[in-house]
Amino acid sequence: MIQGVKVLVTGGTGFTGSHTAVALAAAGHQVRLMVRDRDKVRHVFGPLGFDPTDIATGDMTDASAVEAALAGCDGVIHTAALVDLRRASATLVENTNARGVELVVGGAARRGMPSIVHVSSLSVFFVPGGAPLSTSLPISLGTTAYARSKAQAENYVRRWQDSGAPIRISYPAGIVGPNDPGPSAVNSGLVSLMRDIWVITSSGLQVVDVRDLAALHVALLELPAGPHRYAAATEMLTWAEMYELCSRLTGTRPRRVTVPGLLLRAAGTVGDVVKRFHDFDFPLTRDTMEFATRWPGADTERTSRNLRVRFRDVAETYRDTMTWMYAAGHLTAAQVGKLAEEVNR
Repeated sequence: MIQGVKVLVTGGTGFTGSHTAVALAAAGHQVRLMVRDRDKVRHVFGPLGFDPTDIATGDMTDASAVEAALAGCDGVIHTAALVDLRRASATLVENTNARGVELVVGGAARRGMPSIVHVSSLSVFFVPGGAPLSTSLPISLGTTAYARSKAQAENYVRRWQDSGAPIRISYPAGIVGPNDPGPSAVNSGLVSLMRDIWVITSSGLQVVDVRDLAALHVALLELPAGPHRYAAATEMLTWAEMYELCSRLTGTRPRRVTVPGLLLRAAGTVGDVVKRFHDFDFPLTRDTMEFATRWPGADTERTSRNLRVRFRDVAETYRDTMTWMYAAGHLTAAQVGKLAEEVNR
């Protein structure tokens, strides 16, 4: 087991990266952050009670910057990725994420670094109408640039695993939780649902608390060498169950509408066509609507059993998340109801 080592975290001021850095420090590791904007560090880590001092400034696509960041480290956790749903950014997304994983993960492997963690996604196994997701399934190619970039990265990292590189891979579901610098995609979606209208459709949502994902990354880092692959997710809830959960936590009844999954998928197809003429960075795509309406669920019992990582109850995650959203100004007191009353007592 690897303990008390210096670890580089890419995407250090992002949602996953910042929480992972805090968890590493709490576990006794030395943390080096790789960030593009040093000025964001205090803003991101202040609320987390952590003051990073070892900071490497640079982009994951800059070979010299990555080499300098890796120097002197015993481990790396690669969380950085470019997410942009605009059609015009497709090539940039694919090239940036591919270059990043080659330089960071590949660079660490070429150095013989003993502990390398790559953050992938459960979506790399998703096939519409397919089986429940597991790390033993084939890799899906995806249809959006971001999905393709994750699949390409997965194939690249697995080739290194097959050659004996000590790479561990995490596969999170949708990442939620408090203290989100973005906010990121799933948290932004929750803001929209609570603020505007809930869409109740087929299938459901499966998430992972960012704090539990961070704990998983520490556990992966400390594992003996081997091709470790572990999923990260809470239990799956239907969209109707998610609505009732958030209503119960807040004591409110947000507006809701029921839309068949088939209709949402058709809307996603229209969105793909519209993007050809009027580009927009909004998740109205066929790919996203397939995820939203046909998600088959994933079982993470193996992760909890083998690594002893506890995935907290989704109610705890959503209570903490919406309380933070109110405190941060993303949601109003009326939208979070009794959670605001608890904060203001």
